[in-house]
Amino acid sequence: MSTGAAPTEIAIHRAGEGRMGFFTDTTVCIGCKACEVACKQWNDLPADGARFARGGSYDHTRELSASTWRHVRFIELLEPSPALRAEAQEALARGDGGGLPSLPASDSDELVADAVARMGDWVFMSDVCKHCTNAGCLDACPTGALIRTEHETVVLQPDVCNGCGYCVPACPFGVVDRDTIDGRAGKCTLCYDRLSDGLEPACAKSCPTDSIQFGPYDELVELASRRVATLHERGVSRAYLYGAGDDAEEQLAGGLGAFFLLTEEPERYGLPAHADSPIQENLVPATLAGVGAGLLAAAGTAAAFVLAARRRGRS
Repeated sequence: MSTGAAPTEIAIHRAGEGRMGFFTDTTVCIGCKACEVACKQWNDLPADGARFARGGSYDHTRELSASTWRHVRFIELLEPSPALRAEAQEALARGDGGGLPSLPASDSDELVADAVARMGDWVFMSDVCKHCTNAGCLDACPTGALIRTEHETVVLQPDVCNGCGYCVPACPFGVVDRDTIDGRAGKCTLCYDRLSDGLEPACAKSCPTDSIQFGPYDELVELASRRVATLHERGVSRAYLYGAGDDAEEQLAGGLGAFFLLTEEPERYGLPAHADSPIQENLVPATLAGVGAGLLAAAGTAAAFVLAARRRGRS
């Protein structure tokens, strides 16, 4: 099922290890942010503040950053889509909308219509690094600070990072960011240290609704596919997987190691509809440019040696 990354990309090899990943089911996320807190506590990351101001909300973190590796997005659906309205009306007509309280006859139609209009006003999604099969950040890193582990996750080594920032624009999901203090990049490691000790990542461990699930990648894809089928049977026809189970020509960044079950268009969650590593998309030009630069450098070195030899001969 999983194509996986190129074997030559994997920097750490251990017998019996395979691809691990995250499956995040947004339909059961309650926006509690337990995953954010657990991530920050385990990785010793600074808080983002909790100051309420005009126009503010419980979403203090706002976005992923070098110091926020898990972020629960609060998405307010001010205008429910026509499909959502129709689905809610059909569910109520079938009697699948749950029990309704006893209401005065004169007010019931108006109150029910208002309730239907408000159904699905908010959705939540716990966002994280996607640990892409075609990882743009990994392709762009000149120092080897970004590596692919034996779990096929992408880990950033801060002690090797030189703060060049090439990885930041190379990520099509806007995950990687540079620290405002020391300039080095930071992002989710999928708790590589915990995985090495046989523990699940802190965010998945803390999630009270199992919205975040961790495990062998292929097993997660099968689990997620069954979950989508179940939701379809229940009438949630909008449910789909983002980043997994796609045909080869439709895969996002070659397939995402951290993928999602969504019920709205990806753009509503701040996710791109299409994504890939810039270097993977332009593989031949990038390779030719690299080879050309190498040949040019070699020619310059050879010319310098020849010039130095001539000067020694004259002297």
